[in-house]
Amino acid sequence: MSALGRVVRSGVARRRVQTLVIGLATMMAVAASVLGGSLLVVSGAPFSDAFADQHGAHLSVEFDAAEVSAAQLSQSADAEGVSGAAGPFRTATVTPEPDGPSPGWPITVVGREGPGEDVDEVRLLDGRWPARPGELVLSAGAPLVPVLGAEVVLPGLPGDPALTVVGTARSVTGTADAWVVPSQMPALTAPGGGGYQMLYRFAGADTGAAIAAGREAVTGALPPEAVVGEQSWLAVKKSAERDTAVYIPFLVAFGTLGLVMSVLIVGNVVAAAVGTGTRRIGILKAVGFTPAQVVRAYVGQALVPATAGTVLGVLTGHLLAVPVLAETGEVYGSSSLTIAPWVDLTVAGGALGLVAVTAWASAWRAGRLRTVDALAVGRTTVTGRGRWAARLAGRLPLPQPVALGLTRPFARPARVLAMGTAVLFGTVAVTFTVGMVASLGEVMEARAHDVADVTVPAPPPDFAPPLPGEEKRPTADPAAVAAAIEAGPGTGKYYSAATIRATLSGVTGIVDVIAFTHDASWGGYTMVSGRWIDRPGEAVVPTPFLATTGTRVGDTVTVNGLAEPVTVRIVGEVLDPRNDGMQVFTDVATLASARPDLTDTSHHIAVAPGTGVSDYVDALNEDLAPLGATAQEGGLSSGGDMVVTLNALSVVLTLMLVAVAALGVLNSVLLDTRERFQELGIHKALGMTPRQTVAMVITSVVVTGLAAGALGVPLGVALHGWVLPEMGEGVGLRLPDSVIAVYGPAQLLPLALGGLLIATAGALLPAGWAARTRTATALRTE
Repeated sequence: MSALGRVVRSGVARRRVQTLVIGLATMMAVAASVLGGSLLVVSGAPFSDAFADQHGAHLSVEFDAAEVSAAQLSQSADAEGVSGAAGPFRTATVTPEPDGPSPGWPITVVGREGPGEDVDEVRLLDGRWPARPGELVLSAGAPLVPVLGAEVVLPGLPGDPALTVVGTARSVTGTADAWVVPSQMPALTAPGGGGYQMLYRFAGADTGAAIAAGREAVTGALPPEAVVGEQSWLAVKKSAERDTAVYIPFLVAFGTLGLVMSVLIVGNVVAAAVGTGTRRIGILKAVGFTPAQVVRAYVGQALVPATAGTVLGVLTGHLLAVPVLAETGEVYGSSSLTIAPWVDLTVAGGALGLVAVTAWASAWRAGRLRTVDALAVGRTTVTGRGRWAARLAGRLPLPQPVALGLTRPFARPARVLAMGTAVLFGTVAVTFTVGMVASLGEVMEARAHDVADVTVPAPPPDFAPPLPGEEKRPTADPAAVAAAIEAGPGTGKYYSAATIRATLSGVTGIVDVIAFTHDASWGGYTMVSGRWIDRPGEAVVPTPFLATTGTRVGDTVTVNGLAEPVTVRIVGEVLDPRNDGMQVFTDVATLASARPDLTDTSHHIAVAPGTGVSDYVDALNEDLAPLGATAQEGGLSSGGDMVVTLNALSVVLTLMLVAVAALGVLNSVLLDTRERFQELGIHKALGMTPRQTVAMVITSVVVTGLAAGALGVPLGVALHGWVLPEMGEGVGLRLPDSVIAVYGPAQLLPLALGGLLIATAGALLPAGWAARTRTATALRTE
């Protein structure tokens, strides 16, 4: 090993605390950067690759067959800006009979001769394409279990046709739930019903404005009432990226905090090492080291732990990212995604480059020191700074150790500034995490949509036959349950909710339609814009619904899959991430003619003031027992894996940042205590007790901790106010003020003291070391 290498190894081994601080700071910054950068790069990769490979449709439009002819639609393929088109295909919405694991939910069926090639190539995953009537191919995303050879019975159509599943396929833009040959469609379409589907590709379709212009071009010559639904590829793409996009703003914030803190800590550690190693620098130069070699020695001492931290950070980033990427790849049948090597190289190279530049800038002073001047300086430092503060503190009615501690920051302002900045970022991270956890809690309350005191849930369907000698449980009659609730003493206000599955014109997949009896606006439904429903024919929908369907408040949508199509007008936008936001909230009277047999009903009750909830539930259950229903306290809970993951990630990254900040304080206080070693011996010789020594060291960080905490809290609140809306945008949600404004005086005051706690935690070990130091040992220090 060269002489320079031995100097680097010696410095790393001697400065164990500084080595740990640099390594941990770098690891945290690299882990967050690798995770965030990888998700940013590959979040849309499965969809983009599949879309390009299968020539996905930029716009899928469903037309009313009663308003437009197939010939007219064929002419729309020649509209300006259209680079390719497929169709018209006949469409129908049918509801299969429940069978085993397949629920009886409506599906959209399209008649196509084959999978196509130029526009929306339907990729076969298993089996074959239908060759004759009586066969169908199911989409991998359909609400039916795709079992080859299984029969799908369609009751309600003439002859109750049964179709045999002959294949499984996937359309990248989700243009259908199932496909059949065109000659099958008349048997699936009621007289005068059904529609046509057209699929378009445009020369330019990268923005919503371009899609809108393309839509205007293909529908401009058609009757205005002809279009009953549409779906843009941008909405499908955004939905595909939703699971990973939510993490990116959050990780960018933590990655930035980690990188900035790493730079500050590395600069502070190297500068402090140069300041306390002046005599050592002089010796190195005296034995033949050049100024450049001295600088490289200090840069190397910073790069060794930074390299170890970078390796650990890359591994940690991989461990956190791979499960999320694997789940994303499964959506489109892609092979398991991996982190791009160039992401690792870019993050690792950038982190080490920042460390090297920062260390070089801080160590440049060591190279410029004259050998004679360096050798003439002892371990003790110049004590001229801060004397005015010491004189001022001496006049205050404070114990002497406390006064000495309060004046110490003025002797080393640059070091205190670096220490305070580390505490500042730790406080910012804690404030941001507390706010994010509270905001996600608000989102989960909105997701549950139930602040009722008492709930009577709908009994689960019981398909199993009764055991021998056992009577089958009676099916609860919603009307009888409602009558018992109304007659119950202590009932305040209540509403009932019935959920059915349906489809939308122009959009594949299932939509949950929740129909209310009585006013449900008090039940925990957080409005983003518009208003709550107050008459039949109106509906409230979540933000992702508006994005997927290309609608806004004031537009109308048509719900299919019921006895007859139902058109509702959207009057409000509600916060609800369930079922990817594909829900419609309306009044039960809206579905009176299309679904008169609604029975899947839950009841939500707010007890009258002064009524005990437990006593009310006991009394109500006595009335409900003969009806086969049961009341329970509280609402219907609803959880979310994404929220758990985000909370876990935020806590882990915050603890890492706080640990780095505390270690930064420890390093600064340790250096300061070692510089004052002889002064400490003098204080002990004059009668300072170990407890007073601890008080003096702890007090030296109090002002810094309080100032950093007071400044870090508003910065953390501002960071929360920027990141949370971006995270909501990532999952297609607009977050109302009630979700963002989660900080109150009860949270802000403890958070402001968080900086003091971080600073105190970092100073405890040096304080204990100083208290245990023997007086004679300290006095012998040169």
